[in-house]
This record gives sequence, structure tokens and C-alpha cells, in this order.
Amino acid sequence: MFSSTRIALLGRIVVIAVAVLFLWALFANESGASGPAETYSVRPGDTLWSIAERRYDGDPREGVWRIEHANKLTGGSITVGQRLLLP
Repeated sequence: MFSSTRIALLGRIVVIAVAVLFLWALFANESGASGPAETYSVRPGDTLWSIAERRYDGDPREGVWRIEHANKLTGGSITVGQRLLLP
């Protein structure tokens, strides 16, 4: 049915494909990553929502969650001059 040459070739292709997928998974960044984290100093009038709208694409609720989570915030209160880590 299949010659040993074809089976060997298929085996090599599978091994190469698995190795490529492994390396891709090892070095791939999170899909939602927009770059390295930076710090942000809260200005008058800022809210988590407004910061998330400016910083992240898509639904600002996810950005608010990311900021809250990265800064271990409880509730949505921020103060002028506060330094926030923006992942």
C-alpha cells in the first residue's frame, strides 16, 4: 500500500510540524498583548474607563479589568497622581 520511503517521509514531516508548533507556542506572545507594560500617572478627570478606552482596543471593560488586576485595585477608585501599571 504505502512504501517505506513514503512512510519515512510522512514521519519526518510530522516530526518537523510538531517541532515548529512547539517552538511557536514557546515564543508566541499572548494574543491580547499590545506591547510591554508601562506606568501611567493618573491625571484630573481620569477614570479607569477613560484610561482603558485610550489604551486598549475593543471593549473597555476588559481594559478596566486588566488595569484593576495588574494593580490589585479593589473597586474603581483612583486618585490624581496615582501610578498605575498598564499591561
